[in-house]
Amino acid sequence: MGRIALYADNGCDLDREVLETLGVKLFYMTTMIKGTTYIDRLTIDPPEFYHLLEEAGVTPTTSQVNIASMQAEFEAVMQEQDTEIIYVAFSGGLSGTYQTACIARDTVNPERITVIDSQSASVGYGLTVVRAAQAVAAGKNKEEVIAEINDNITRIQHFFIVGNLEMLKRGGRVNPAVAAIGDLLNIKLILHISNGNIVPMEKVHGLKKAKKRLLDIMEQRVYTLKNQTVGISYSKDLEGALEIKRMVEERFGSTQFLISEIGALIGSHVGAGTYALFFLSQ
Repeated sequence: MGRIALYADNGCDLDREVLETLGVKLFYMTTMIKGTTYIDRLTIDPPEFYHLLEEAGVTPTTSQVNIASMQAEFEAVMQEQDTEIIYVAFSGGLSGTYQTACIARDTVNPERITVIDSQSASVGYGLTVVRAAQAVAAGKNKEEVIAEINDNITRIQHFFIVGNLEMLKRGGRVNPAVAAIGDLLNIKLILHISNGNIVPMEKVHGLKKAKKRLLDIMEQRVYTLKNQTVGISYSKDLEGALEIKRMVEERFGSTQFLISEIGALIGSHVGAGTYALFFLSQ
């Protein structure tokens, strides 16, 4: 059985140390602020990014993975005759990186390179990457690893409270009228990801009620959370994320969590004060 080289990208919001431990290599989408290009968690960490967001006139933009660098990486790995690549990509509904990877795959070696659309973002995507890495480490073959990945993709649930609706509006990911009303009336918008796209779900008055509502939704979507890892991502407010963790522990008895801060890539579209919960449905 050949070796599997597992790839993801920085849309998974996992720290480099976690990915190195898992043996996962990353492709990087970039963030541009005031003419300077940054690479999430390489040249700018989340606290630095949110500090820059506080400056007047800062409107970050993001770019997908460069196809030339992706092809070069694929070609280098293909020099190892017994190695196959599995790349679990950031949601194709939110970035062109998945399609770019498909082009790179077809150009280099479609038989030995598998590209999978995670249909996910942030730690929801990260949980799928973790499961894939665990399957590779357990010695499973390519088909078995792909089956693990696809199971996670079909079952992963994403629910989040957006910190800055204006930033989502600028990126074309939420209706402008919804964004304007939400920011004006302190309405917190709960969104989820469906088929890889961001979809508004509910409007709730105030952050405290919105956090409680996240847990209500969890209870409706899953029978038990005790034996699975619950993902939590946040932007700029670790204490707020830990509060959600305590709420989940108390209500569901969960003991396993993966908590990570939203980096510059996704933070460019949701801003500070975003909180997300990720878990598997039955």
